[in-house]
Order: sequence, then C-alpha cells, then structure tokens
Amino acid sequence: MKNDNGIKIVQSARFLKSAKKLPASILKKAEAGDALFRKDPFDLKLRTHKLHGPLGGFYAYSVDRRHRIIFSFQDSKTIVYHEIGTHRVYGAE
Repeated sequence: MKNDNGIKIVQSARFLKSAKKLPASILKKAEAGDALFRKDPFDLKLRTHKLHGPLGGFYAYSVDRRHRIIFSFQDSKTIVYHEIGTHRVYGAE
C-alpha cells in the first residue's frame, strides 16, 4: 500500500503472523502509529531508532511503551515491516 509520499509499505509474512497474535487494543495503537509513520517515519512521537548488533541495518519504532515494529528500507520508495511485538522482537526479553 502506498501513501501520499509515494512510499510503499510491505508487510512480511512474519510481521503478519506476529500481528495476528496481538490483542485488538495493541493493533489499534499499531494502526495509529502506522498512519503517523506513513506521514513521517522519523516523527519524534514514534521514537524511531536505528538498531545495532545482529539487527544492524534495521530500524524500529514504538507502538507503545512495550511494543515495537521493526522495519527496513528496501529502497528509497519501499519500506518492509519485518516484525511487531514486545522487546522479544530484538531477540531477547
């Protein structure tokens, strides 16, 4: 799905599988975060940050205090959502 800026966001199979496991209240927050993200991926409210270590090359933004979405820039016009969940998405919790 493309936004007004011409950026396409692709949701990976892993992202979709993880999203299905989340409560509706978190999914609603994720939808609100996604709407903000589509306007500006680096909006300060999202607390977007570059990841390091094994996840170097990826970024994450906050859905709420516990939940994150991990994403990457496939190219200048395509963003891939890879995972959504608590800090376990970083490989440890």
